[in-house]
Amino acid sequence: MSAYPFLKDNIEYLQRTGNPIFQWLSTCDFHEEKLKNNLFINQLGLHDWRMDTGTGLFESLPPDGLYANWLHPEKARTSATFVVGCNLGYGINHLLKNTPDSHKIMVLEPRAEMLLACLGQTDYRPFFENKKLHLMVPDERFVAQVIRNLDLQFIYGQIHLKSDIPSRQLGPEYAKWSRIIKNRLENFSLELSTLRFRQDVMVGNEINNFQRAMRDGTLKSIEGKGAGVGAVILGAGPSLETMAPRLKEMNSHVLYTCALQTVPTLQRLGIKPHLCAAIDYDASMLKIFERLDPDFVQDVPLIYSTKIDPMVLKRYPGPTLPLWTVGGLGTYVLKDRDMVMDAGGNVSVTLSRFLRICGVNHLLLAGQDYAWLNGKSHSAGHHNETTNMAKRSYHQTTHNMDGDDILTTVQYMTAKRELEDDLKQAQFPIYNLYGGGVPIEGTQVVDIDTVYSRGILASAPGSVEAFRTALEQCRKAVPPLRFEPRSPMWTTSLRNAEKHLTKLFRHRAAHQADIHEALTRIELFIKQDPLYTPYLFNETLDLAGLTRAKAEHGQKDLPEFKRIAKSILKKVREMDRKVCGAGDTANQSAA
Repeated sequence: MSAYPFLKDNIEYLQRTGNPIFQWLSTCDFHEEKLKNNLFINQLGLHDWRMDTGTGLFESLPPDGLYANWLHPEKARTSATFVVGCNLGYGINHLLKNTPDSHKIMVLEPRAEMLLACLGQTDYRPFFENKKLHLMVPDERFVAQVIRNLDLQFIYGQIHLKSDIPSRQLGPEYAKWSRIIKNRLENFSLELSTLRFRQDVMVGNEINNFQRAMRDGTLKSIEGKGAGVGAVILGAGPSLETMAPRLKEMNSHVLYTCALQTVPTLQRLGIKPHLCAAIDYDASMLKIFERLDPDFVQDVPLIYSTKIDPMVLKRYPGPTLPLWTVGGLGTYVLKDRDMVMDAGGNVSVTLSRFLRICGVNHLLLAGQDYAWLNGKSHSAGHHNETTNMAKRSYHQTTHNMDGDDILTTVQYMTAKRELEDDLKQAQFPIYNLYGGGVPIEGTQVVDIDTVYSRGILASAPGSVEAFRTALEQCRKAVPPLRFEPRSPMWTTSLRNAEKHLTKLFRHRAAHQADIHEALTRIELFIKQDPLYTPYLFNETLDLAGLTRAKAEHGQKDLPEFKRIAKSILKKVREMDRKVCGAGDTANQSAA
């Protein structure tokens, strides 16, 4: 097709390299007649695309000057730009021409014929080859994974989102995908900020909890044991207070679950959960015990993220079961032996994923408001309860199902979106006992009478009892794992590396390539052991800052490397002592 001189070469490259976008294009029923008829030369002498209205994309929006504000010189080497809508490549080509080769450009085009039209106008093979240009499949999971791989750009650069204005004339899907990517970027930014500044605390807690978690048992055997069970996730939103009296009076036969923080509220409202969960890692969780009745929870199992403060476990009076979570010690070394789960950033998300793994029959959400209602943040009894709340700088305004303004926060909305994403994976009905908060997509809104009349507060006979018995059986100590201490070998290797780098830095101008190669080898070295990698998350990112975020190594880089190496060895020795049992001959054998 002469109008598309580069289409064949670009497509063959994508096919040969196994690019996912080729598979997506192969499954699309694109409009071939549009490729034949819609490309034309407009009155400005430019290649243009004829819309359904008969006018061209660029007849009222000429590309000259349209993309000038897409360039951001600050930290351009270590940054990335997301583009929604490729048109015929004008915006993409402007970025490719005016940003460094290390700048990542991620393009999402929801219309197959537009992507093909773009690929037909420019030879993009060199940019694919040097990993500067990336085409994203319009799939939310695919987009989320791409974003999660941009941690270095988040930390050492900037992430930009550009919604192509000409493309938005074609249909509403461009605005939709811009919103999806914006939300995903917001979610990951919050998550990465937490990891960057709190990973040492979280994995440090895991190290201190490791031996206890081994004794507490494993949740592996509970997978799939929820058949026939109707489950409820009770949140501590303000609406729970109005729902609780009716819930309490109903003769329900479901599995009640909640966050540990919600238990004092439930006791005040007269509802006892069958299990609770805790994932928050900081010491503020200890405030719960100012309101928690030990007698009330002495038979309520606590499913705890192994990243929580060890003092919470020491003070909890009931049975405890460990949940190993992604990003921690169990990510790689325990995945075949224990339940290892992405807990998310909110306990409701954790419980949703846990119950989905267990295979429950249906799920009801209650008290999941994600907003302040009538000036209240939580139901009475919650340790973070506030009343008479006025709008503050950290609030956002959103709407309830009736269109009324309500107050929320970025954190609330992030948690809600994460829950919505998780609920999409469920193979069972999900109901929301709506109380006036932020609507939750993917749920069937019900009131209390509907819950009762439709049997939503019911389970198959004996299923709840069977599930609770299976959960109790998880509390059996598992055979201890044996890991070989690494600090002797790591100490020798890092000291030799430091001596080598010291020699190179004496004449660093002449040894830039050698310094970069040595630092890259060290970066690979500290990633070699999956048990130690989670605790060395920050050191890995710091080393990446030396190897991938610098064009040239300066005098200050050697002291920075020495600081990183010292921190690495301190952590490795702590791991050897608390996890591997270094010094205990019974624990010296290799894993």
